[in-house]
Amino acid sequence: MKRRNFIKKTASATALSPWLQPFANAAGEKSKPFGPGDWGGVTMDDVRGLFESDNKEAKKLMDRVMAKCVLDRILPPMSPMTQNWVYPGGPYYKGQWIWDSMFVVDLLSLFPSKKQAIRDIFKNYWDFQDRWNKVMPEYAHDMVTVSIKTAPQPVRQFSQIAILAWGVERVHRRNGDKELIKQSLDRLEKFHDWYWRERDVTNVGLCSVGAYSGEVQHARWETFDYECNMDDLKLTKHPTRKGTNEGEWYGNICVTGNTSYLIMGERSLVRLANIVGDKAMAARRQKRIDQSVNAMREHMWDEKKGAFLSVQRDTLKKVPVATISSWLPLTAGVATPEMAKRMAEVYGSPAWQTPLPVPTCELTDSRWKSSGFWRGDVWPSANYQIACGFADYGYKDIAADIADKTVANAIKNGINEHYDSVTGKGLGIKDYCMSSTIGTMMLDGLTKKHTVKLRQ
Repeated sequence: MKRRNFIKKTASATALSPWLQPFANAAGEKSKPFGPGDWGGVTMDDVRGLFESDNKEAKKLMDRVMAKCVLDRILPPMSPMTQNWVYPGGPYYKGQWIWDSMFVVDLLSLFPSKKQAIRDIFKNYWDFQDRWNKVMPEYAHDMVTVSIKTAPQPVRQFSQIAILAWGVERVHRRNGDKELIKQSLDRLEKFHDWYWRERDVTNVGLCSVGAYSGEVQHARWETFDYECNMDDLKLTKHPTRKGTNEGEWYGNICVTGNTSYLIMGERSLVRLANIVGDKAMAARRQKRIDQSVNAMREHMWDEKKGAFLSVQRDTLKKVPVATISSWLPLTAGVATPEMAKRMAEVYGSPAWQTPLPVPTCELTDSRWKSSGFWRGDVWPSANYQIACGFADYGYKDIAADIADKTVANAIKNGINEHYDSVTGKGLGIKDYCMSSTIGTMMLDGLTKKHTVKLRQ
């Protein structure tokens, strides 16, 4: 069943739910000039003037990405958010997500006039932390929810990949906004500390998923939510903490994707701390990185598979299926050069070669289906970060193959949430915000055929 079919379910019958009754309506609404058709002073001519390319189709696609997947996705405040916020698109996703929004603010930062709008988008997360901390026990403090849902939807009692620090760093790289770093740095570290405390419950350095609602599917939604490596996921009580009102909130599988993203976020946090001169924070975060990188190499690497695999939390036994998250250790800089070489070999094998790369599950698994939701389909956002990983290790031809095929397919079939890995047919929401990464691939120089540059 797809995620959207669960969208109206509430997190019921848990110990924590009563504490959150008054939560969703914690803020009133006010208006600001931003939204589809009103971009707060930015025009379509401004968009067209940003980029240059010898490839007319690539330039046209980039312009559409900026208009439909970025600028149209910023909306005025809506309770409980008192700031502009990022709306993913479609009728189902009514809230500001963690993962999706970072790719939007990355490209929004190309407009010098949007510094404050981006600060406001991040402030929604910090405002959530404040509201959350007022009603939750101390061990749960400083979580950022998967999505700040618009009222009157129930509050989501679980998080998502720790990509917020990466998003702040990307914005700073593009527009130099040091004020955004100052606004966000302490909050980001607190979020990361929550993540290690509540998702690395055995303190090995590997992250699981979980949900204070006690719903297994909610826990899956913290990552690539229908991956085959989580088919046997169960929630347990905390293995060591024995407090009152404790529930079965902690996943029994440590996943490669979320651990990789947290390492990636920690690396960004180190660089952000160094920018503002906080050497002590940089040193604290580096210790976390070192522990987790070593743990992934020791417990998750599988030489025969040529991939990083998820593991059982309590036994560290590998879950024997490679999925899309198996590639993320490249993006996070976890793989050794020898591991990266082996991964490149495996990527070129029939197990991963579909007409449109990269399938979200290896073809050799019986659960693979070309249109399967995180079970064989293709997502531009995942492709972007996997291509970045291969490029970082020097496999630029593989990166370009992934990126150019992703762009070419979008030119042919339009911008969609995800795609069939065999036919290339668009699936899900049209002009979905996270698919703005189709443009980022070109802008970051990952492509060879479909190139777009910022106009000088």
